[in-house]
Amino acid sequence: MNLLITGSCGHIGSYVAENIHRIKKIKKTILIDNVKTNNFFSLFNSKKQNNLKFYLRNLDEKDSLKNFKNINYVIHCASMTNAENSFSQKKEMYKNNIKCLENVIKFCIKNKSKLIHISSASVYGKQAKIVDENCEKKYLKAQSPYAQIKLIEENMLKKVSKKIKFNTYRFGTIAGVSKGMRFHTAVNKFCLNAALNENINVYKTAMNQYRPYLSLRDAFKLFKFSIERDFFKNDIYNILSGNFTVNDILKKIKKRKKKLKIKLVDSKIMNQLSYHVSKEKIKKAGLNLENKIDKDIEDTLKLLGNI
Repeated sequence: MNLLITGSCGHIGSYVAENIHRIKKIKKTILIDNVKTNNFFSLFNSKKQNNLKFYLRNLDEKDSLKNFKNINYVIHCASMTNAENSFSQKKEMYKNNIKCLENVIKFCIKNKSKLIHISSASVYGKQAKIVDENCEKKYLKAQSPYAQIKLIEENMLKKVSKKIKFNTYRFGTIAGVSKGMRFHTAVNKFCLNAALNENINVYKTAMNQYRPYLSLRDAFKLFKFSIERDFFKNDIYNILSGNFTVNDILKKIKKRKKKLKIKLVDSKIMNQLSYHVSKEKIKKAGLNLENKIDKDIEDTLKLLGNI
């Protein structure tokens, strides 16, 4: 079986590429990225057993995928992902992310490739004990252009559900070390701030708000599960390791970095509500996601240990 990973130099894509040999079903992997962030280092020292082939492509261009054949699975990671910066890049993000998915959908339909689509748990906004995939539309309160685009993408796939096999996975905030990791998401950013002895900026209303977080190890476990079991139900699943407050995350960092400098700040997405996200649906499908975010924090701080 052959796999194509879009956005292969990013935080998630690079981790999958690095570990793809653990999915025995996959014999060849095509990597696509435009490397606009100049993270070519994600490609350094690739394991031979992974049988990777990299192509420098802009996925938002019409014919970017035209010469790839016999692709059984696509993991679509390519998108602009910085939620807070999406306010200033709204027009560019809409154009890029939607066009990229349009091209991926056309490719999958034409080649009968099965698609793993990554959405975000940030599409939720219901103030309740827990939210799940079946919540009413009025509780899908995307607070950033990034999250709004994810809802559009989900609807794009629903419209072609008779022509394509796919799953949409609503990811919690990613934590963990990879070659292509970036530092704009909460756990990674806080760890970097702590390592540099800088202020950890926390949104004023966010300290005790619950949000879902996802270990990279659980994200890979999901991809492995989907491919090995050929699990494609044309459905939406929440994917997270656990629900935590910002204060919980800071306490986990503080176990390893005693002195933290915390500063409360304003943000355009401060008005998000507190909510727990359920992972019962994917659990009932046969997948338990239970890797500890503590381990990801430990690994990230260790990576930054000499600065």
